[in-house]
Amino acid sequence: MAGLPPAAPPVQLLADLTNANIEVNAGYSGASISVFGAVFDPRENPADVVVVVRGPEQKASIAQRERRAGLWLSGAPARVSGAPGFHLTASSRDLSRIADPLTLGEAGVGLDSLPLSVPGGAEYRQAFIRLKVRDGLYAEDPGGVDFVDRGLFRAQVDLPVSAPVGRYRVEVLLFQDGKPVARRGRDLSIEKVGVERLISGFAQQRPWSYGMVCVLIALAAGWAASAAFRRV
Repeated sequence: MAGLPPAAPPVQLLADLTNANIEVNAGYSGASISVFGAVFDPRENPADVVVVVRGPEQKASIAQRERRAGLWLSGAPARVSGAPGFHLTASSRDLSRIADPLTLGEAGVGLDSLPLSVPGGAEYRQAFIRLKVRDGLYAEDPGGVDFVDRGLFRAQVDLPVSAPVGRYRVEVLLFQDGKPVARRGRDLSIEKVGVERLISGFAQQRPWSYGMVCVLIALAAGWAASAAFRRV
């Protein structure tokens, strides 16, 4: 229609990683990568950036301690499904100031959005998340995304040595007015190389043989230590 002002160009989000392939060898002690990018908004509306790093799903279980005959013992383990081995949410400010819980959940942002299936209800779910947080495998980092210049942002992701190997997914979301308006995704891989890769492959493909080799090595080490002490 004549006389209408032209529509403003859409907001654009660019994002990438400093290192998308991490190699695990004998000297591996964890890794640190940077997620960086830029926001292009012709209207320059206030914006927040959220970075979500999700690791490969792993088998997990949780058990409640029970008092039996005066002793505290672990009860029957409850199987947890849908649990990533690593999960980090870094944001430019506290998530509660970026969007409401329903919007964050729909966008897959934050620990509360994890699609965990934990028998026993919310109490077991929260206990499982607390254990992962304690081990450094789950975290929320408000303020973990820094705007280093106008429209340019950066977030540092520290992966502990206990983070599982496999394929990770890095999602970068742009929020404006409490809503996600743009999203970019990148793949990240952590893989074993060299001797560690051969040993890991052997253990997965031939678990019984791997177990027998470990037993033989332990027996040989014990015999060698015993022989050495006899000579002293």
